[in-house]
Amino acid sequence: MKEIHFYFDFISPYAWLAFQALPKALEGIHHRVHYHPVLFGALLKHHGQLGPAELPGKRDWTYRQVMWLAKQQGTELQMPASHPFNPLALLRLAVASSDQGEPNRYVVETIFKHVWCGGGLDAADGTRIEALQQQLKLQTAPLKDPQSAEVKQMLQQQTDQAIALGLFGVPSMVVAGQVFWGQDALPMLRAYLQGDAWFESADWRDVGKLPVGIRRAPGPHN
Repeated sequence: MKEIHFYFDFISPYAWLAFQALPKALEGIHHRVHYHPVLFGALLKHHGQLGPAELPGKRDWTYRQVMWLAKQQGTELQMPASHPFNPLALLRLAVASSDQGEPNRYVVETIFKHVWCGGGLDAADGTRIEALQQQLKLQTAPLKDPQSAEVKQMLQQQTDQAIALGLFGVPSMVVAGQVFWGQDALPMLRAYLQGDAWFESADWRDVGKLPVGIRRAPGPHN
């Protein structure tokens, strides 16, 4: 059985698209997916980066592209009232649904839909999140308190684990230590799981040995 670790943050529309496309990408492959909520902002901070929605121009392009990709994929996607938003409450709610902090697919899908199929409403609205929490209580095992120290620690641990793996963005899929980043990496992931010999070639194996030709100093023009 192939063990696939799916790292995501509900703030990412690319993660929503990848989540919806993952079952088709894995058709015919004996597998198990582990879902790991992580705080995307912490990954960005660790690597000294801004998110795509924090850069003028790139922000507009990102939203246009994800809506196009959703149309092509046949996945519902509606922009929430504002973006980016603070996803902590949603991430903690997902973590609270499992003893190990790994929510099942139903929980992850329910929260993703709250954000990306919510009719353009505020994803971080407290009243909506409370209703979402009540919905999950009715459909899943008893929830931990999302605001408990235990839940906060589990989310921190999973985020730290993502950083230790070298992850720099979401969604990221990890199989046997190999990282596949982004919604558009799903065909690569499938090929790898099917044993494509290309992943034994120098094109995959030795790219990290390529020398750096120039390094830019940190500054406002990066």
